[in-house]
Amino acid sequence: MDFDLTEEQRAIQDTARAFARDEMMPLARQWDEDEVFPENTLRQAAALGFGGIYVSADLGGAALSRLDAALIFEELAQGCPSTAAYISIHNMVAWMIDAYGARELRQRLLPELCSMAKFGSYCLTEPDSGSDAASLKTRAVRDDGHYVLDGTKAFISGGGRSDVYIVMARTGEGGPHGISCFLVESGTPGLSFGAKEKKLGWHSQPTAMVILEGAASRSRTASATKVRASGLP
Repeated sequence: MDFDLTEEQRAIQDTARAFARDEMMPLARQWDEDEVFPENTLRQAAALGFGGIYVSADLGGAALSRLDAALIFEELAQGCPSTAAYISIHNMVAWMIDAYGARELRQRLLPELCSMAKFGSYCLTEPDSGSDAASLKTRAVRDDGHYVLDGTKAFISGGGRSDVYIVMARTGEGGPHGISCFLVESGTPGLSFGAKEKKLGWHSQPTAMVILEGAASRSRTASATKVRASGLP
């Protein structure tokens, strides 16, 4: 088996390495000390295709592979690990909408997510279960064509700043089955956030609890309130 990188993959790797060296590394200490979420730098990264690395090309994605993404994240992490980690999380959100979202949802959100005009957060972790998806307690109940979601997500990267929250919630039985995915947008009634977490390093991304108490979402991905069923299956 040939494990050598292709010429294209080496070019992708070189681009990410140069960006990390020139645009991230010189500022990483300041970002951490001053707790700066480097939005302009993130959008510069998105201009290179790093905002939707494995998102389809029709709506602004780079349509690269997971291996390509790993090469990019590895290089970006040399410039600033916490910023690179946030970029990886944002890409998870964009990919889920691309892979499972309804056409309307994809067309409305993906161009701005891929350009990082909007930011995304992935909400799985909970206070009592960590990232053990089978133990999550956030619940979504269907009510007259909507979903009502209640629960709390913990240690969410981008919490309080992101525009789009992908939330895992239980719609069925306990354990690893019966979990659905909902989308909640910033400004949704019932969506609130805890205080910024106090961390040892990792300050270039805001991190907070995401609290859902009767929060309404237009797409099937939500937490804590009436959410209109649409978007993700």
